[in-house]
Formats: sequence, C-alpha cells, structure tokens
Amino acid sequence: MKVGYARVSTGVQNLDLQLDALKEDGCEEIFTDKISGAKDKRQGLEEALRFVRSGDTIVVWRLDRLGRNMQHLIKIVNDLNDRGISFHSLQENITMDKASATGQLMFHLFAAFAEFERNLIQERSAAGRAAARARGRLGGRPEKLDKKELEMLKTLVANGTPITDIAQRWGVSRTTVYRYLEK
Repeated sequence: MKVGYARVSTGVQNLDLQLDALKEDGCEEIFTDKISGAKDKRQGLEEALRFVRSGDTIVVWRLDRLGRNMQHLIKIVNDLNDRGISFHSLQENITMDKASATGQLMFHLFAAFAEFERNLIQERSAAGRAAARARGRLGGRPEKLDKKELEMLKTLVANGTPITDIAQRWGVSRTTVYRYLEK
C-alpha cells in the first residue's frame, strides 16, 4: 500500500499541490500536518508512521516535507527500512529501501542538498534582517499607539481612569496598556 504524507509549515500555506500529487501517484491513505518541519511532534507524521506496515511505501511530495534536517530525515527513513517499509519522494524521483545501494546513495545526496538549500535560505533571511536593522527597521509587529496617543494614555492613567476603560477606548488589551506604561 502507498501511504502519503504532506506537510506545509503554516496554516496560511496550502496542501492542495501535495495532496493532488500523492493521489495521482496512487496513495490510498494520506496524512497531513500544518506545522513547521523543525517541530519534533508532528501528529500527522506520527499517525502515518504508526499506520504503515511491512511492504508499504511512504510517499512524500519532496524530501523536505518529511524532515527539515538530514539527520532527522535519515533516521526516519532508516527506521522505516528496518520495519520493511520503503520511502519514495515524488519530486526527486527516488525510492529508498535497503535492497538498493543506488537508492540509498541518491537519498543521502538529495537529503544533503535539501539541508544545504534550507541553510542558504536561513542565511539569506538573516542577512536581510541585518540589512533592515542597519537601515533602522527593527521588524516585528508595528506599534499600536503613537507618541501622542501614549501621552494621552499616561494622562488618563494619571487622572485615575480605569485601565479597562483605557484599553477599550483604543481597542487593545489591558496587558498592552500596562506594557505601554512601562515604556
């Protein structure tokens, strides 16, 4: 039996592309996650790994959908192979099982390239954030209140206006009001 596994990193991303590819490949069962691959606990992956039996094949759209780093990916695939379960990646078009030395070699090469690509993305992102900081942009969520509103907030507190009323006036939580008062 072919068992599919699909994952996207955030709830905003869409699984449709992966699901269509897995169905087209003949996967009878498909498990999914909407969570970062860096997370240790991925419920869909855990269910898929419990579901598969000897002789089955786990199918993913791309290697990086199964694991984010090479060590984790290799551990999962080796555990599958120890249980008599094959692994297939559609985009890289490789099947990994203990019977094929070529499959093992290709798997390790593609896993290394996937990890290299991820590291390059992280380096570019860090460089972009550093360049933005150098230009005075700190990133993160924009401030709710400007300086004028902050002064008004402090005046209201000084005059004895309840924090709850102040928070409602600006449409923020009481915690936000206290955080601004600490600034």
